[in-house]
Amino acid sequence: MTASNSIANETSSTSWAADQYPFPSHLADELVHGTHWISPALVGIALLMWLTSMGVFLTHPLSELPLYFAHRYLVLDATSLLFMVVINTVFLGICVYLYSRERNTPALTRDIRSRAALMLLFMAVIHIGLMANHLVLLWTLIEISTLCAAPLVARGDVANPRAVAWRYMLYSVMTLAITFLGFMCLTQSAHLRGVEVSFMVDQLGESLTRESSAWQRLGLSFMLFGLGGKLGLAPLYGWLPETYEAAPTSTSALLASVQFNLSMVAVFRILQIFHGVDAGFVSQELLVMGYISLVVAAIQIMACTNYKRLIAYACVSSSGVIALGLSVGKAAAYGVVLYIVSNAFVKSLLFLTAGRMRAVYGTNEVDPLSGVIRTLPLAGLLFTLGIFALLGFPPFASFLAEMLILSGIVQAGNLLAFTLMCVMLTVIFVATGRTVFPMLWGAPKVTVTVPPQSWITLLPKLGFVAVLVMLGTYTPDPFTDLLRAVAVSIGG
Repeated sequence: MTASNSIANETSSTSWAADQYPFPSHLADELVHGTHWISPALVGIALLMWLTSMGVFLTHPLSELPLYFAHRYLVLDATSLLFMVVINTVFLGICVYLYSRERNTPALTRDIRSRAALMLLFMAVIHIGLMANHLVLLWTLIEISTLCAAPLVARGDVANPRAVAWRYMLYSVMTLAITFLGFMCLTQSAHLRGVEVSFMVDQLGESLTRESSAWQRLGLSFMLFGLGGKLGLAPLYGWLPETYEAAPTSTSALLASVQFNLSMVAVFRILQIFHGVDAGFVSQELLVMGYISLVVAAIQIMACTNYKRLIAYACVSSSGVIALGLSVGKAAAYGVVLYIVSNAFVKSLLFLTAGRMRAVYGTNEVDPLSGVIRTLPLAGLLFTLGIFALLGFPPFASFLAEMLILSGIVQAGNLLAFTLMCVMLTVIFVATGRTVFPMLWGAPKVTVTVPPQSWITLLPKLGFVAVLVMLGTYTPDPFTDLLRAVAVSIGG
């Protein structure tokens, strides 16, 4: 097995674009010459977006927020500002990774124009969604982001990537249809009480009732259940492992670290609207979905022999931890927000490093990759650090976040949730270690040719590790204040 016949998702000779549109060599050379500027331009745009978000963060004190735009349909508040900074940081890293891969990958160069256009459109939709001050607008933008991401998923190198992309879209339509049923139920609840309903985030709470209302609770239930499916919470998690495995690694990182956070913002908006209303009902639903997700993830990880699927099921586990923390609120809220932020960087680090391993070994299966740390020392080290961060080891931010969530659960007196979370995280830790550590440190089973790697490829991954350590050891006061403001908005 050599690197020439074992290319990563982005570089696979069996990729959809390469199979459907083969190029003669002279035309391929012309194409490369005509598109050589696209990936550097993509990095430049991502850098500009990151600098803009950081500039807004540094120049807009929390005391000045919220700021409304477009007839109050858009809002810049602590929630939108936090996630804007996070996703732009992640997106910059993904673009740098894609640029470094594209320089040595003709197959990727062939569709870099459409890929870059889809990624930029995807990010534009995500940014508007983060600032949406209207639930129906936010719901619509989540679906549009799925339509932008589906063609990127279809560029994967599984047997039938377009079928996976279609199933991803169908799951999304189903979960968002359930969410829309929730909107209809809220409208019916307000109509029966003779109240006019507005789905503006800062106005919808005025049409809610603190008295028992079956329609209102049904609406809340549908909204959380539908959006839970977009987050990969059980039982509507089936799309996530298949899609994350089939998609190119850069697309997997976009879905796990960018689109996930848009859906997370939608959940935060609902919690902000229902703050103090039906709190017990919200807690119970999130608690049940969190329980089931942790159990499902633990079982699947124990049986997993595919490292990319293992990362995907770890994402299901992370969603379960988030749901448990949100069900408690109060003292656990800060830990939940920190956990969500840290997970964006952990997922990106793992998926981008998995792309390097896929490029060399040509498989997502664990067994042939025995001895990665010897064959690919840097990739093996970075993947190890990512796994440690995923499992909640110090000094990474995920360790501090999990401790805060567990502390909040104990303070809330929910010993069942505390026990289940500890047991499931222990099972996941053991199962992940049993699968991953032999892959990293075992005796090599195959001989591979390792293509040279540009130092540029390492920059985003090293940056993600640095951010995770910083958040776990010392967080600058302005960012701590931003995290705390978001936690307070969801009941912390």
